[in-house]
Amino acid sequence: MKSLAPKQLADRFAAAAVAVRTARHAVALTGAGISVGSGIPDFRSPGGLWTVFSPEEYATLDVFYRNPAKAWELFRALGKVLIGKKPNAAHLALAELEQHGWLQGVITQNIDNLHQQAGSRRVFEIHGEHQHLQCLHCGDLRPIEPELYQCPDVPLCPHCSFPLKPNVVLFGESVRELEAIHEFVADCDLLLVIGTSTQVYPAAALPAMVQQNGGRIIECNREPALSSTSSGRFTDLFLQGDVLHTLPVLVDACRHPCVPPGPDRLAE
Repeated sequence: MKSLAPKQLADRFAAAAVAVRTARHAVALTGAGISVGSGIPDFRSPGGLWTVFSPEEYATLDVFYRNPAKAWELFRALGKVLIGKKPNAAHLALAELEQHGWLQGVITQNIDNLHQQAGSRRVFEIHGEHQHLQCLHCGDLRPIEPELYQCPDVPLCPHCSFPLKPNVVLFGESVRELEAIHEFVADCDLLLVIGTSTQVYPAAALPAMVQQNGGRIIECNREPALSSTSSGRFTDLFLQGDVLHTLPVLVDACRHPCVPPGPDRLAE
């Protein structure tokens, strides 16, 4: 994508800030790209977990029921990736937007809890979360202890002895909070699409849902994901670059709407 001149970039961030500040019900949709800066690789990118553990072989609900020990090879690797990770500048930027009342909440495809650690209060975790163990038999939910990732045994539910799994959505399992998410998005007049290719459903359907209701889209990605005219999806305003940089600049532009971002910040 062709680079913009500093004046064009400043105008684009200023326009995005106006859209955020004047939105009645702005919502953020985040994906793996927002957590890469915290040291959590995108599962699908080179070196990600799916290049080591085939999803069809390790990450389906059927595999967990048939062979929980095999599924736990993936769960332990995932836990070791997530443990100790901290929110980055992009997570903090979204939390600040919410604190100012400019953002009503976050819908995330991530399971890392970093939005909550950053201070975001309203977070919908469509793919579940990796802070608890879940029993699919009796419904028990309990915190994950980091020591579990070093244990070779499959943890069992203390109530019914059924194998436990992290409280994440496996392939073949229903996503979480979808009805509440649809209700939340029904009022959305501005959707910030951040660090996601919007290829995985049902989250991928949310931008079109917002546009059908008359809402606008601001996309923050390294490359545009919503530019396909054949799919009927498009971005109203695209802020290209690493979200570690673009989101803090956007927050600054919201804080100081009469002061355009300087060339030094735009060139980072």
